[in-house]
Amino acid sequence: MERDILKRSERNIIEYINNVLGFTADRDVVKGIGDDCAVLRKDSSSCILLTTDTLVAGVHFDLAWHPPLLLGRKAGAVNLSDIAAMGGEPRFALLNVAFPGSAPTWLDDFLAGFHEILQEHDTHLVGGDTVKSSSDISITVTIIGEAAEDNICYRSGTVTGDLVFVSGSLGDAAAGLDLCRSGMPGDDIEQWQQLRNAHLDPQPQVQLGRLLAESGQVHAMMDISDGLATDLAHICAASGVGAEIYKDSLPVSQQLNSAASTLGKPFLDWILKGGEDYQLLFTVSPDHEQDLRELVFKKNGREIFCIGKIIDAPGVFLSDGLHREEVSYQGYDHFAE
Repeated sequence: MERDILKRSERNIIEYINNVLGFTADRDVVKGIGDDCAVLRKDSSSCILLTTDTLVAGVHFDLAWHPPLLLGRKAGAVNLSDIAAMGGEPRFALLNVAFPGSAPTWLDDFLAGFHEILQEHDTHLVGGDTVKSSSDISITVTIIGEAAEDNICYRSGTVTGDLVFVSGSLGDAAAGLDLCRSGMPGDDIEQWQQLRNAHLDPQPQVQLGRLLAESGQVHAMMDISDGLATDLAHICAASGVGAEIYKDSLPVSQQLNSAASTLGKPFLDWILKGGEDYQLLFTVSPDHEQDLRELVFKKNGREIFCIGKIIDAPGVFLSDGLHREEVSYQGYDHFAE
């Protein structure tokens, strides 16, 4: 039975690990497995946030087109994004690097990029490990953050009738990856710069995440790392609800449309299934929609985008106004067969 579970998907594997090892009766564990960060109680009013991610060569990056400095930035950014998704403030980092042979030539630039992204978010490297690998390069980063317990945003908490929002354009990173793989078609590489940067150098929305959490108006939140279809399904599953996405309301950049035409690929595949956007995905009561829009524009100088609503029926559905299809969990999955 265990083997059948482990063969299915990344989600099944995480659920299995949680069932076997995830339970703890420790009163200082506010949230364990199942959200963007683990949450541990620090004192009577604040908590520690813990998150970790691993990047593996050939799976998450390719040094043939990923400059080491930008890879260092991305290694930090994907973890900082998890802190942002909980509404927290990053404080400290741990870095583990495994590589074959002696210290590689790219390491200096990688460390410079990693240090750069940490400095931008007032985060300090305090430890880690370096080991020799038999083959692949592997990079693991842990970020430790803090947040007021009352302000932390979880994946659970949304209710029927809530509006679904995202913090920016979707699909750019996945399109950027496909463009890198294809050798950047066209005469002018600059035409793809926005999409290329979205893949190579994602920007964690730490300031916005903290603003949304402190507003008290966000019911549930996470970052988009595995694609909208999967990450919205995680919020729905955690809250016992479903969602309907409005196809015509999805924020799509002009470059994304151009790339879809050039590569002959539907842009919806990048948005729903591609992942690595690291935009924030969150739900809000319709009563607070206008107040939150005005707050974000005033404090963060940006627009947020309503892309759908929370519904009673389980599942995530894409609607064009006439037809509706289920798209739950169609995002990136490490172990999908």
